Amino acid sequence: MPCCFDALSARLIERAGFEISFMSGFSTSAAKLGLPDTGYISYGEMIDAGRDICTAVSIPVLADGDTGYGNAMNVKRTVKGYAATGFASIMIEDQVAPKRCGHTKGKDVVSRAEAVNRVRAAVDARNEGADILILARTDARTVLGMDEALERVRLFEEAGADIVFLEAPESIEEMLLHCQAAPNTPKLANMLEGGKTPVLPPAELEKMGYKIAAYPLTLLSRAVSAMNEALDDLHAGREVQGLLTFPELREIVGFEDYYAEEDRYKM
Repeated sequence: MPCCFDALSARLIERAGFEISFMSGFSTSAAKLGLPDTGYISYGEMIDAGRDICTAVSIPVLADGDTGYGNAMNVKRTVKGYAATGFASIMIEDQVAPKRCGHTKGKDVVSRAEAVNRVRAAVDARNEGADILILARTDARTVLGMDEALERVRLFEEAGADIVFLEAPESIEEMLLHCQAAPNTPKLANMLEGGKTPVLPPAELEKMGYKIAAYPLTLLSRAVSAMNEALDDLHAGREVQGLLTFPELREIVGFEDYYAEEDRYKM
């Protein structure tokens, strides 16, 4: 599951043959605001970005719902809003607001009871008619230890979460424990290059018990690298290398489809 951050990146993921994507909070905050994933981006800004993404593709798109943007009632509103936007699933986590990237310093989590209540509220919103799956995430591993994180995963499963996600396990052994903690619920592995969790091949993750492998920063990192290289070439007066042809770029953004549709209405 390569993660997207705007309509173009989502369309490229679909064109590449992937059957699912995820709107990364880190990447969306970076692309939309030019700011770090430390709670700057708001519910409304995520909805705006999500509307563009969901409109651009036909594959299911999961989305980062952060902490739900408030108490249990806010969580329910957030879940319903994400469902109305067109997302297939929403991730609700147990961090203290303002939240931050799970592989960076300074994060903290709410109490176990509050964490479970957030998931319960999200599940209630789903059961009340929101057409969306609930992805429950815990960041307790880094803050309170593995035992607490595993207990929260178990409780999230009991509360009715559709997918569970233990963020930032630091070894293969811990990843296996995550998979064993909620045997009846699909698990997500977060494959962040350079992060705390071992990056493993998809086949190995599946063998361990994971159902989804998310790559949250791969496209953003590669895009920034390519843009920096192009800017260095331009600044030095060199010809920029590795560009798509103009016809290729036109085709990707839909000019040919537009022309075909336009021809239908010519008089």
